[in-house]
Amino acid sequence: MRLFESCYDMALRWAKHRHATKYLSGLSFSESVFFPIPPDVMLAPMALSQPEKAWRLAFITTLASILGGVAGYCLGYFTFDAWLAPIIAEWGYGDKIAKAIEWFETYGVWVVFLAGFSPIPYKIFTVSAGFLQMALLPFLLASAIGRGARFFLVAGLMRWGGAAMEQKLRQYVEIIGWSVVVLAFIAYLLLR
Repeated sequence: MRLFESCYDMALRWAKHRHATKYLSGLSFSESVFFPIPPDVMLAPMALSQPEKAWRLAFITTLASILGGVAGYCLGYFTFDAWLAPIIAEWGYGDKIAKAIEWFETYGVWVVFLAGFSPIPYKIFTVSAGFLQMALLPFLLASAIGRGARFFLVAGLMRWGGAAMEQKLRQYVEIIGWSVVVLAFIAYLLLR
């Protein structure tokens, strides 16, 4: 079954759409608040198909993600007790929030940087930073550095690698895709 190769081809087609930058911005913003798919899946093929725009695309992705992070922060800050806490309890995610609180207490602002750069769901930490009333300026700085480093790294690799990178991605896209699924499942088991 070649699931990820067909998704990769579809992402390459979408990357050339005339509204692709708007879609990338929307995906980046929403992923920081609630959406499960990271913007890398659209940024990478866009930077690959338009290497001359790679830095601009990374900047747009970073900015939209930080703005989404602020929206997640506000969501946690203003609506956690009244709206989010009952949903979290009903869906059985109380232990995940407890783990996020534990990480905030242990690592402070560094957990936002880590969540921004790594595949850890950034949205959990944007909302958690809000309801824990983390200072906004450190939150913004950690988000900008973590998200910026991640997205500029992705764009840079695509720009630098060019056609050779595209061939390597195509060759290993199934392995990479299924590896991410397995790693996400292992992370889920460890964090639950």
